[in-house]
Amino acid sequence: MRLCRQLLAVAIIFFPVLAHGGDIPRPVPVANDSKGPEPDIDMFALMSGTCTTVEIAGRYFACRSVAYFHSKQGRASFTIVLDDPSDESHVISFSGENGRKGQGDLYELPIDRMLLNSKHRPKVDGLPVPSVELSAGTCKQVGNLAVRQISSISCMAMDKSGKRYQLQFQSDGLPITVRRVRPSMPTILQHPFK
Repeated sequence: MRLCRQLLAVAIIFFPVLAHGGDIPRPVPVANDSKGPEPDIDMFALMSGTCTTVEIAGRYFACRSVAYFHSKQGRASFTIVLDDPSDESHVISFSGENGRKGQGDLYELPIDRMLLNSKHRPKVDGLPVPSVELSAGTCKQVGNLAVRQISSISCMAMDKSGKRYQLQFQSDGLPITVRRVRPSMPTILQHPFK
């Protein structure tokens, strides 16, 4: 459960960057704003299994977890928490829009950017903000989120400088964890003197 919360926290930081292309700052809530900003993420899925290949610009890693995130604007990503003993904040995401269901249980997501996070990145609310690398590639998922079964994910992307990013993930066959994220009322009062 701790890993689910960590992935959700990472996604909350990632998706404002995703939705605005990394160039536009996200809205800042003000004290008299009773509504506040709504979360970008509307669904995430946590998968268990093995990463047979994780390559980042010529370096190879094992992974600790793989998740799929979807935003209300239609942007999606496959996020990988790397097993990097020298960096507990090492996370990458293959991100794109206009994912489409293919024949059978095939889902394809065209990748247009990579999100790279590490302990060296600047932080917002205590979490590192990823760098955005414009990239081209594709992720293919075999399985079906609706029935909570994924058998494999393969991603390949290349950024503008020619660095290659690759993921080969094989499920262990256990049902995936799917969570729908719904906005909730704040637990901290916005108007302390009312």
